[in-house]
Amino acid sequence: MQFSIKPIAVVSNSRKIIEDDHWGEVISNIELTEDIHESSLKGIDDFSYLEIIFYFDKVSDENIQYEARHPRNNKEFPEVGIFAQRGKNRPNKLGVTVVELVKLKDRTLTVKGLDAIDGTPIIDIKPIMKEFLPKGEIKQPHWATELMKNYWD
Repeated sequence: MQFSIKPIAVVSNSRKIIEDDHWGEVISNIELTEDIHESSLKGIDDFSYLEIIFYFDKVSDENIQYEARHPRNNKEFPEVGIFAQRGKNRPNKLGVTVVELVKLKDRTLTVKGLDAIDGTPIIDIKPIMKEFLPKGEIKQPHWATELMKNYWD
């Protein structure tokens, strides 16, 4: 089965090249495409955080990972499958990030902490609701904590 998805918005920010770290203070504008009505954002500013689903459009098909690898190609990290990490070289090139909503103005959301570069297509936007957050303690391996130590700083 195949299907197609078209972008609903586009990212505008100061990050022009793909980098792994220091995303926490990045301010981005997410502007709806012309065919998406402005009223689709009505009420979204009642939420403090949003989940942004985006497409890694700059990842070339030759770089897609289908098997296990060392995250960030760091041999000090264990070899794990692509679905046990959040790298961009994924089979369907989808990224998902929780961001802080700074403001809504007309057709544009201003958000903080989106780890997508300028021009990235947005696939979907969802509000964060407490009821969808994990119910228990979050478990993760040590290598993941080490890998993420500068990601948001």
